[in-house]
Amino acid sequence: MEKITSRRNPLCMQIKKLGESRSYRESCGEFLCDGEKLLEEALASGAEITAVLTASSIPFPLPVDTRVYYAGPGIVDSISPLKNAQDTLFTCKIPRQAVCGDCLTGTHILLDGVQDPGNVGTIIRTANAFGIERVILTGACADQYNPKTVRASMGALFRQRICRLNLSELNWLRDQGVRFIGAVSGEKSQDITGIELKNSIIAIGNEGQGLSLEILALCSEKVRIPISPECESLNAAVAAAIIIWMARQ
Repeated sequence: MEKITSRRNPLCMQIKKLGESRSYRESCGEFLCDGEKLLEEALASGAEITAVLTASSIPFPLPVDTRVYYAGPGIVDSISPLKNAQDTLFTCKIPRQAVCGDCLTGTHILLDGVQDPGNVGTIIRTANAFGIERVILTGACADQYNPKTVRASMGALFRQRICRLNLSELNWLRDQGVRFIGAVSGEKSQDITGIELKNSIIAIGNEGQGLSLEILALCSEKVRIPISPECESLNAAVAAAIIIWMARQ
């Protein structure tokens, strides 16, 4: 195991940039994860791990060709993008992304401009728990490989099928007969408890603005979660969890 003694080491600098920059992640084709639990999840899911940097010993075996480096806790903490940094950081290859044709059948959750990485990660975790085929990201959605999204997914990111589609691709799916359902509030929407949600793409909107007009135009049906009139709305991840649970009934 090679020992790293400076945060200016090339690996440390790469890890720091992977944590900070979406464009750098995309150009490298790699993303950053933290913690032994997540490392164990990545191994179990067959993720391609490119490097491990740790301030402690890894309590389980790694593939023999894994690049493993040791650095003191101060170095690991200084390059981690997350609060309460854990002793282990590791990098993974970004897997091949699904194409829009993969979404022609099944039940999917579409996130339209959900900007909070914690919400996106939580929704990915919930979708995986209830067997949703795909989580589709569109618009100004948080990056699924943002370290905060990765941590919030609690390992589900390695198991859940996720794709990012643009508006033209979503329009193509609609033209192929895929049913879009929009989660909205207001009197013009139907109570979700009376709607069959399976075999559709169910769209959930931005935390503050809801669904965009472009996504609303795709939706043949609009549904609402019945809540107390004193409550204006639900957190996006909470609303998604309710919808996902109902879609699997």
